[in-house]
Amino acid sequence: MKSPSLLPLGLAALLWMPGAARAANDPAPVLAGLDPLSPELTAFYRDLHQNPELSLHEEKTAGKLAERMRKLGFEVTQKVGGHGVVAVLRNGKGPTVLLRTDMDALPVEEKTGLPYASRVKMTDAGGQSVPVMHACGHDVHMTAWLGTATLLSRAKERWRGTLVMVGQPAEEPGSGAKRMLEDGLFQRFPRPDFALALHDLATAPSGTVEYVPGYALANVDSVDITLHGKGGHGAFPNATVDPIVLAARTVLALQAIVSREKSPLEPAVISVGSIHGGTQHNIIPDQVKLQLTVRSFKPEVRKQLLASIERVVKAEAQVSGAPREPEVVVTGGMSATYNDPELTKRLVGAVTRVLGAANVRESQPLMGGEDFSAYGLAGVPSSMLWLGAVEPKRHARATAAGESLPSLHSGLFAPDAERTVRTGVTALTTAALELLGTP
Repeated sequence: MKSPSLLPLGLAALLWMPGAARAANDPAPVLAGLDPLSPELTAFYRDLHQNPELSLHEEKTAGKLAERMRKLGFEVTQKVGGHGVVAVLRNGKGPTVLLRTDMDALPVEEKTGLPYASRVKMTDAGGQSVPVMHACGHDVHMTAWLGTATLLSRAKERWRGTLVMVGQPAEEPGSGAKRMLEDGLFQRFPRPDFALALHDLATAPSGTVEYVPGYALANVDSVDITLHGKGGHGAFPNATVDPIVLAARTVLALQAIVSREKSPLEPAVISVGSIHGGTQHNIIPDQVKLQLTVRSFKPEVRKQLLASIERVVKAEAQVSGAPREPEVVVTGGMSATYNDPELTKRLVGAVTRVLGAANVRESQPLMGGEDFSAYGLAGVPSSMLWLGAVEPKRHARATAAGESLPSLHSGLFAPDAERTVRTGVTALTTAALELLGTP
């Protein structure tokens, strides 16, 4: 894939890096303010964790971010693309750097037993009362984001340029970034030269940072399939067209797309996550519904997978003598997150100088999805860094025993919050200073 970010990065390099010898801003004096700030950040994190809000309902969370950014001297605009927050700090001529955090939580019951565990319940889109938890670490992201904004706003003599701090709603359903962009994020506010974000990692020790140049997270597509048959009595299957048998054959045939139609060098996943059909032991139904998640990195692979799914589903229905053509509905969720390699290399160099080589390592792409990708697709060089979130001794014990740790989206996920936040503030502040202009 030709990255849409390479040309702007080259242009930014010409504008803000007139020579390879450009002296980067020294992060040490700025980071010296982190120790006295840590108690405030810990309290803020715990408040966020205790009071999560579902996607598209982040009103109070957004208000907390906006209030603190105003106190720091940022120009704050709320309700951008829903509950989105945009805070701008102008500090002379220099690059414009966007730092993004997500804000939404998940419909997950917390089971960590922490004294500040969430007991919140909210009404979901279906009208059901559900427990809510920050089970993906967006509370960590917000706290590190606030810490970075605080340090940079208190050290304006150390850098030049413009900070655009974005509090984004609705990352989990994959719509928040798109909503903000459609509401004029890059037209109403300074257009960034670079966009950065953090995401915690439930498989790495706290105090560490991981990075992936190039494709880091996948395209995410959902496919809803309705297979039609001819129902009847289970004792007389010969008088029916059994959609359950059709569904079974279809599920198996779909797996051959990945194993036989796609290059083995190109990662892809087709998973059938749901099959629904029938109501009783002795009744053959007249339809079965399937739900698929489809993952890929490159756009041409994405296109191939979706076309093949439709072809296979329709072919299996025809072979089975289905009375009607099946319905195949594709809902695009998120595009692949592409970390600009040149930008990522530059950031990693800066972060490594601060955290040490032992605490920064290259990782592998994941088949999960993140709508941070939307900023890169809009033509802004972007990069997301991973934050280890597991207490180091716990991580070492689990690794030695071959045990799995609670994953993201688990009700048992309890990050080593203070250390993870400190590392996040350190990494994000260092990365921003690397890109901002010098006094």
